[in-house]
Amino acid sequence: MKTELHPDYHKITVKLTDGSTYETFSTYGAEGDTLVLDIDPSVHPAWTGGNQKLMDAGGRVSKFKKKYEGLGF
Repeated sequence: MKTELHPDYHKITVKLTDGSTYETFSTYGAEGDTLVLDIDPSVHPAWTGGNQKLMDAGGRVSKFKKKYEGLGF
């Protein structure tokens, strides 16, 4: 393996939005740096299930439901 080809892999601290922290290894910053997250899995809708809304643009959902209403949905 060539020397100085890969980035330095070192221990950093990650601080979540609720204030909790954990240590992990990363190529971010330098040894001992802290990565402060604005969005993390404890608050982001992609991980928490969020408030999903079904938008009926142009009546497509209503049209679909009416078309297949007799199939046991």
